[in-house]
This record gives sequence, structure tokens and C-alpha cells, in this order.
Amino acid sequence: MQAHERSLPALAAKTDNWFKRANATLLSQVPCHAGCSHCCIGPFPITQLDVSLLQEGLQRLTPDRRVYIEGRAAEQVSALESAQPKLKESPYLDRWPDSDIDRLVTEFHDYPCPALDEDGLCTLYEYRPLTCRSMGIPIEEKDVVTGACEVQTFIPIIRLSGALRAEEDVLSKQEAQTLYAYNSLTGNECEELLLPYGFLHQE
Repeated sequence: MQAHERSLPALAAKTDNWFKRANATLLSQVPCHAGCSHCCIGPFPITQLDVSLLQEGLQRLTPDRRVYIEGRAAEQVSALESAQPKLKESPYLDRWPDSDIDRLVTEFHDYPCPALDEDGLCTLYEYRPLTCRSMGIPIEEKDVVTGACEVQTFIPIIRLSGALRAEEDVLSKQEAQTLYAYNSLTGNECEELLLPYGFLHQE
């Protein structure tokens, strides 16, 4: 087993643990719960690490469920590539201007994640991307706290401690290190691609 393969499950578990403790600190005011899928609508950039998680999860599904999810992803990829033909040449976004990525994400803002089921639950919850695991904790920049999504209209009574924010930064650095190890092993120079591609990517 390669180093990045050992590190990824540990990093996912650490991120889950951080979210639970952060949520508890905020007195469980964060409105994230099973069935709330607001942040599961619309494509967003993921990394090769997220692709690895998604692919592992897909292999653990029943064949019919896996084919269904891959079919949804393929339909979305086709639409994305029709809107932005350069995606046909390469799905990677690393050299794209942020404005181009934002424009494409906005255009397809109503596309649900291919793994989202009819009840608003994640079919691949245990294998969801790292960004999904930390999503929901209010954002704090320059002492200003804002909600992580449109359904978060509150300002938490208690702010996250400096220690939890520092741990969030450490997790981000560990993700970058794990991604670097992955790229060093595979020789891949690109890191980011839009979510639907993660369900179709094969090592």
C-alpha cells in the first residue's frame, strides 16, 4: 500500500472528527443533518484524493446502483463539455482562471451530485470528498463570521476556538501534502477537476 493510500482514510477520519468537535463547540447550531442537501447541489472542484475516495465507494456499491450513479455523472459531464468544449481535451481545472470556473459552476448550479439519492441522502457518504466533510462550519475571515451556505443565516453565539481554527489549517496542509505524495507517485501534474468527473475517473 502506497503512502497516500494509507494517509487518505486517516485524513478523512480526522476531518470528520474535527467537524464533530467544531459543531459541538457551536452548540450544534449548524443546520447540517441527514436529508439537508443544499450544499450537494451544483458542481464544485475536487482533487485527485477525492476521486480516490469516490472510486473506492463506487466499487462497494451494488452493480446496478454504481451504473446508475455513473450514468448520472456521464450526463452531467456531457452537458459541461457542451458548454465548455475545452473540457473534452482535459477535465483538469488547474490552469483555468477562477472567473471561468465560477462561470461554469454558476451555469450548472442546479445539478445535484450524482451520488445524491431521492431522499436527499448521500449514497457514498462514507467515501464523500474531503471538502464535503468540513462543509457546514461557519466561515470566519478578519473577525467576520458568515454562514457556510445559503441556509445558514445565523451568527453563532460561540465562535470556534483558535485551537480548532488552527487544526483546520493543519488539516488543509495535510491534504496538500497527501496530494503532493499522490502526484509524485503517479507523475500527475494536475490536481483539480469538477465533481461529476470523479465518478467516471479510472486509475
